[in-house]
Amino acid sequence: MNILVITNLYPPHEIGGYEIRCRDVCERLRALGHTVQVLTSDHQVAGRNGADPPTVKRQLKLHGMYGHAWLPIQRLYAQEKHNHEVLRQELAAWRPDVIHVWNMGGLSKSLLLRLEHSGLPVVYDVSDHWIARSLRADVWLAWWNAPGSLPRTLARRILSWLGIRRLLDAATPTASWDTLRFKRCYFCSGFLRDLTKSKGWPVAHAGVIHCGINTAAFSIKQDHSRFEKLLWVGRLAADKDPLTAIRALAAAHRAGLAHLTLDLYGHGEPAYVAQIDAEISTLGLHRHVQRQLAPAAEMGRLYSQYDALLFTSNWGEPFALTPLEAMASGLPVITSLDGGQAELARHGANCLVAAAANPDLYATRIGELAAAPQLRQQLAATALEEVRGRFDLDPIVREIEAYLHASLTS
Repeated sequence: MNILVITNLYPPHEIGGYEIRCRDVCERLRALGHTVQVLTSDHQVAGRNGADPPTVKRQLKLHGMYGHAWLPIQRLYAQEKHNHEVLRQELAAWRPDVIHVWNMGGLSKSLLLRLEHSGLPVVYDVSDHWIARSLRADVWLAWWNAPGSLPRTLARRILSWLGIRRLLDAATPTASWDTLRFKRCYFCSGFLRDLTKSKGWPVAHAGVIHCGINTAAFSIKQDHSRFEKLLWVGRLAADKDPLTAIRALAAAHRAGLAHLTLDLYGHGEPAYVAQIDAEISTLGLHRHVQRQLAPAAEMGRLYSQYDALLFTSNWGEPFALTPLEAMASGLPVITSLDGGQAELARHGANCLVAAAANPDLYATRIGELAAAPQLRQQLAATALEEVRGRFDLDPIVREIEAYLHASLTS
């Protein structure tokens, strides 16, 4: 198959695991004999260098996300027109058999109107909330379709009456998002599919293909006799809630486990990082909690150096990769049931379950692990077997490949 992938961000200019997952899937599809072209934005992350291969084109423009400005409607029209011209040229040059749409956060959602009327199969890989939470907030489509102020309403009527809207549609579609059908679509979790359906989008028919990871990339923890070092990994942000992990450590110290330490791996906005540092100081944990940084490639060997992972997300996580990576490293996991985690976590079997924003319950679970080396080893062994069997990237990519193939004739 000739596959055109469209996504907002792509490594090395990623901000999280979903962009890395997109790259890994693309690379494995190429290894299976398919040709894959990636069309993404020109967004750059400071300090990330390196030339792209010819199969990656960074020509789309982002709007209102990742530090990009919100534009007035006149300037936004020029950007919409640019993005559609880039897409038109790419479709003509690449002549794909199928279009594989990933994360559209920050990209022109009107591109989807063009794709769904292109006559080509369009397959959506949805592993973020961009449909449920931001599609109706798209500024361009909202200007034309959402209820608005009296001046906007009058302007739309005049532009439609003069035939200008019809002329604009050729270059920058203005139809309602409600015309999108998402005929071929799979989600990374049943949770995200059901959430998206509950917001009124026609996705009840969509499949579920869970996220996968390259399990062979992780060193395996062998010795569970020690219990001293706790780990937290993610964006340092309120929705990932590292403060709960810090407060859980403080509660564990009060319960008599004062030898425990916690390392936090991740980047964050300065204001929130300052809040974290202040909480560490207030709780007297400056000698027990450290903020760390490591490239994603190094995490494969770091997980196994710790004794348990605390996963504290509280925002409706679609299907988190961090617990999978810890489990692939033979590391016991304490997790919330936030979002899609309920489709992975089995309390007392492959992890211990706590509750989002509940540091006392996390501390209780930490105490249970501290008291039971056999439990730590059993949880880690079960989770490792399950992740290798159910969530390894290679069989996941085979599912995606089969879904793309089936879309050619559906």
